[in-house]
Amino acid sequence: MKELMLGNKAIARGLYEAGVCLASSYPGTPSTETTEEAVKYSEIYCEWAPNEKVALEVAFGASLAGKRSYCAMKHVGLNVAADPMFTISYTGVNAGMVINVADDPGMHSSQNEQDSRHYAIAAKIPMLEPSDSAEALSFTKKAYEISEEYDTPVLLKMCTRVAHSQSIVETGERMTPPARPYKKDAGKYVMAPANARRRHPFVEERTARLAEFAETSGLNRVEMGGTKLGIITDSTCYQYAKEAFGQDASILKIGMCYPLPEKMIRDFASKVDRLVVIEELDPIIEGFCKSLGLAVEGKSLFTAVGEYSQNMLRERLGRAAQEGCRPIEGLPVRPPVMCAGCPHRGLFYTLGKNKCTVMGDIGCYTLGASAPLNAIDAVECMGASVSSIHGFNKACGAESEGRTVAVIGDSTFVHSGMTGLANIAYNQSNSTVIILDNSITGMTGHQQNPTTGYNIKGDPAGKIDLEALCHAMGIRRVRVCDPYDLEATDRAVKEELAVAEPSVIISRRPCALLKYVKHSAPLKVNADKCRGCKSCMKIGCPALSFRDKKAVIDPTQCVGCGVCSQLCRFEALAGGV
Repeated sequence: MKELMLGNKAIARGLYEAGVCLASSYPGTPSTETTEEAVKYSEIYCEWAPNEKVALEVAFGASLAGKRSYCAMKHVGLNVAADPMFTISYTGVNAGMVINVADDPGMHSSQNEQDSRHYAIAAKIPMLEPSDSAEALSFTKKAYEISEEYDTPVLLKMCTRVAHSQSIVETGERMTPPARPYKKDAGKYVMAPANARRRHPFVEERTARLAEFAETSGLNRVEMGGTKLGIITDSTCYQYAKEAFGQDASILKIGMCYPLPEKMIRDFASKVDRLVVIEELDPIIEGFCKSLGLAVEGKSLFTAVGEYSQNMLRERLGRAAQEGCRPIEGLPVRPPVMCAGCPHRGLFYTLGKNKCTVMGDIGCYTLGASAPLNAIDAVECMGASVSSIHGFNKACGAESEGRTVAVIGDSTFVHSGMTGLANIAYNQSNSTVIILDNSITGMTGHQQNPTTGYNIKGDPAGKIDLEALCHAMGIRRVRVCDPYDLEATDRAVKEELAVAEPSVIISRRPCALLKYVKHSAPLKVNADKCRGCKSCMKIGCPALSFRDKKAVIDPTQCVGCGVCSQLCRFEALAGGV
């Protein structure tokens, strides 16, 4: 049966057809949908884990028990999961295990542009790289065969354009391999130094066998066309190269980007006059080709920054741009903003009003750094806000303690903020941490997390009590405020910054986009009372605009939260009927 599928949906279908029994992931764009689609198959147990490290360890446990397993994450999530991944490379697996990592060239929703192929090389784990949805399905199934044949975890690398683009796939039936019996084997699975030393030579020998496999696997293929230009490429760049050059060039399409096929590359290079590597981000394939002594061009022509396009390839190789492939000029810039009624807006307004230094974190609340709120000073990675404020206050002491806060979302706090708070409680910095509890994982599309009380299917699940947790970690002062109430929020911030001990404020209000949230009627502007002072515009609500020197409210966006009305001294903003 043929079907049009997103790349991520195709991976989920591949999991089903490969007989996978367990999937544990942490949501991260552009990888999230693979697990959301996999949960639709009753044969696959799926869960959201607190973070990527936990997800990978859960998947390893299932593999050890003899069942095929899977975990997914975005590229920065692989940093979190790297600790167990490097060691699982040594232990190998029992049943097949696949780690899906999704890179984000162009940083559509990410804080950096790292290239995950480096991890495959460093951990000596084979990596497959689909270029469309059909390959996403077939490579997923192939990854499990490789995992079990070579006793290794397998990395399946996606990127935003492949994950979120649709193409035709042909679906098949589910194959359920027999469970592999678990056998106690301390020498293989207990990575004490003596055992690890014996496993390292196995990893090297496995890599050599995989390099031979790469030559004949069919994952890499040659498509001969004109021989004046030979292109070695991978992932979505293969699609760009095919569209840009067609039969004018010969292409070596890399589907297994680690280990790379040395003999195939040498043979291909011998058949073309000019050899060019086209790959987004870092020169991984180019560097390998140069190590073979081949005359190859790559980053001397193409950038190591951002995404490529068909016309960019043509122009860099001296061809005329194709009409119809040009970007539309003059479109207005539409930066992301917090939604109308976002509960974080009132909190950030309060922090800005109090001239706080704010250590930020990863989530939709990161948008609090944008104008007009301009309320965040630093954002690094998941959980960093809580650790950073401790270091900041330890370095500056009383100079910063009374005006510096950390902000972190509920899901992010469980992901990696708890350890930072443990450090604050243990080493006693006078730090105020604000947990922005919007009752969901908002940024990646409303996934449940351990604080919501529901699992990935929406069924009732264990629920972490944030107040009790913070108390149990040694924080004596824990209080809750409603960010829609600006006066109460302001009072909470002032009072907790004034005390000489660690404290936690939980800013609690459900995300305005949650289906169960009942909104008030849209507010209206009394034009006679409006003085045009623009105080209401300070919160940056997209439902508010200014026209003819008067405030205007868009009733299709306004959810009646009332935050703007609390800023109006002239009572010009009032609830609708």
